[in-house]
Amino acid sequence: MTDRLAGVVLAAGEGARLRPLTLLRPKALCPVGGVPLLDHALARVAPAAGSGPGHLAVNAHHGADLVVAHVGGRAHVSVESPEALGTAGALGALRDWVDGRDVLLTNADAYLPAGLGDLAGGWDGERCRLLCVPVDGRPDFTAPDGTGLRYVGACLLPWAFVKALAAEPTGLYEVLWAAQDALGRLDLVTTAGLGLPGTVVDCGTPAQYLAANLDAVRRAGGSVVAPGAVVSGRVEESVVGAGARVEGDVVRCVVWDGAHVAPGERLVDAVRAVAADDSRMTVTGDTGTLSSDQ
Repeated sequence: MTDRLAGVVLAAGEGARLRPLTLLRPKALCPVGGVPLLDHALARVAPAAGSGPGHLAVNAHHGADLVVAHVGGRAHVSVESPEALGTAGALGALRDWVDGRDVLLTNADAYLPAGLGDLAGGWDGERCRLLCVPVDGRPDFTAPDGTGLRYVGACLLPWAFVKALAAEPTGLYEVLWAAQDALGRLDLVTTAGLGLPGTVVDCGTPAQYLAANLDAVRRAGGSVVAPGAVVSGRVEESVVGAGARVEGDVVRCVVWDGAHVAPGERLVDAVRAVAADDSRMTVTGDTGTLSSDQ
């Protein structure tokens, strides 16, 4: 941990691509391996930035009340209203809290099970350092050797840049990274270069969200069943949340806390959640359907 780093988790997104799950809770509170994405993100930055509201901050907009209640006293929460401020505007709103420190930033919806390793090791403190992975398709950036790279939702930002950001809806790529990239001034590092093994997932869609959970199952060596879950059916390669009831069969699934899989039901490669009216929501691939829970 170093006092020169402030840890910031971006958690204000609407999660439109993750609907219908984000109609039930903010994307940052959707669980992976039984743990909310936001908690994974806080755990990622705490080793380098420290713990508590003086060291960690979270921005919130969509479902802000739920995010504030979930964070409690673990971090400073910046509520953005009436509109979300974007990745750059969020830091502009936090400028007084950052107070001269460099920023270790991560996206709440990034699944990085190996953590950030020594992302700050050897950093010059002058350039933006972005964590990336090689990509075959359209890249976000191009390495000096011509390799296409995709940004995976974690970076280091010098205070010299952060202090100039305005608290208005803007994105880091548009107001900072594009110009620095054109000047050859971005410090692009890869997960492999940092010795970070394993999967990296942007939990932007139901399919990606399910993939992150199945990776968590693989890492656990088998299904993850929370204390308080009641299972009388078959659970295979799945995550079952606290208070869930599984009386049917689930294979490669996520059953949210409090949700129900009825006798005779068989779910494969799906997410089962429970809506506010106690109806069942079953999400497969990138689509969701609602059914009555009798």
